[in-house]
Amino acid sequence: MHVPVLQKEVIDYLDPKPNDNFIDCTIDGGGHALVILEKTGPNGKILGIDWDKKVISNLKSKIANLELKNRLILTCDNFANLKEIVKEENFESISGVLFDLGLSSWHLEESERGFSFQKDEPLDMRYDKGEKLTAEKILNEYSRREIEKILKEYGEEMFAERIAQNIVDFRKSEPVKNTFQLVEIIKKSVPYWYQRQRRHFATKTFQALRIAVNDEIRNLEKALPQALEAILPEGRLVFISFHSLEDRIVKNFFREKAKEGNLKIITKKPIHPSWTEIKKNPRSRSAKLRAAIKIN
Repeated sequence: MHVPVLQKEVIDYLDPKPNDNFIDCTIDGGGHALVILEKTGPNGKILGIDWDKKVISNLKSKIANLELKNRLILTCDNFANLKEIVKEENFESISGVLFDLGLSSWHLEESERGFSFQKDEPLDMRYDKGEKLTAEKILNEYSRREIEKILKEYGEEMFAERIAQNIVDFRKSEPVKNTFQLVEIIKKSVPYWYQRQRRHFATKTFQALRIAVNDEIRNLEKALPQALEAILPEGRLVFISFHSLEDRIVKNFFREKAKEGNLKIITKKPIHPSWTEIKKNPRSRSAKLRAAIKIN
């Protein structure tokens, strides 16, 4: 089941009013979007974007019998192409843009693409299966230094060097093709105390590979100025990130645009989920929300 993170806080900071139009750049299961649509009737619309065709298909089935489906425009694309998407859909008078950069429950539990280290699946990790780069390709064709760089930069993995070396050693005898193979390689690369932490020892490696496969950091950097350009004056930008690198990019963008006089930051510090929310949805624990208002 799709559980929207920081739902109340998203609504508070986007502040949807009747007939407002919004863009949800990562619509996923529609958890945020459907609540926004309830508050923007009778004529407010949402342009919902997702890079995964299956996610869009699942959401269309989910809303098939809902009256508000007529106010939800769905498109399968990369939010890095936001300006083109808005133009193509002729979507205007935009009051706010939402980015929820977290990995969805569907991708972890049902996609069978190797996002989860708890299931034995092929090491794919693509959101868009039309793209050529997979996690398997990285693990079997990239050099030790390239793999180490990915694990350090995108996973902040302290044992990146050992893990990368053991991946290269393993693939000399057979290719790294599935998630359980990779988990075993990681396990042999890290000390016992690291394996006993609350966070699973494979988390950072899997996260880093997913980010690399989908070029998530560069896509975010491309999308930020397009989102600011798209909204009306007094329009709002809301970002939920789950990775320190993503959060840093958003924070620095907000600060830069605030200095230029284009944004007013309305979250002095990032907003975190409450203890109650984390208890109900443990995956929300690393979420950080930042918001700003366009003032020029």
